[in-house]
Amino acid sequence: MYNASDLKVGKRFIMEEAPYEVISYAQKVMGRGGSIINIKAKNLLTGANIPKTFSDHDKFPPADISTNSYDYLYNDGINYFFMNNETFEQVELAKETLGGAELFLIDGDKVLLQEFNGSPINVQLEPSCVLEVTETPPGEKWDTATGGKKPATMNTGLVVQVPLFINIWDKLKIDTRTKEYQSRA
Repeated sequence: MYNASDLKVGKRFIMEEAPYEVISYAQKVMGRGGSIINIKAKNLLTGANIPKTFSDHDKFPPADISTNSYDYLYNDGINYFFMNNETFEQVELAKETLGGAELFLIDGDKVLLQEFNGSPINVQLEPSCVLEVTETPPGEKWDTATGGKKPATMNTGLVVQVPLFINIWDKLKIDTRTKEYQSRA
């Protein structure tokens, strides 16, 4: 069991029968009265972020989250389908539960799925991935001094701001946390 004061950033715990992960943590000491813990937690089933306030005496069980390797197969626009690399069992996740991770998935990718009570709940992405530019306006050769940017649509539908020298078919390294261009691949 975790005390509320143990719920630091990154800890996973169960509240209201659902797994949560702590996104932010603040503690206010009240003198003799103990302390108040304010957290922002992400529901790992729905992806919703919620603020919560606890006393330092509240207790929570840890969430048993495991991570397994899967192959991303395809999507039908609503659901995304994955295959377990060991059991060859296929599972599906709704687009809403992916929380934007679908913008980094390419057919055949190896991904890690987080599982709660044996059921996949979301995709754990690498910090960066390589995507291909499918659409971008041509850059202006004389406009390199200003460090200008232009939009580029990637092969997954993700739109990022890129330097003017980037062309269609270029492979780019994209940060999956910020959805920003990092470099050419």
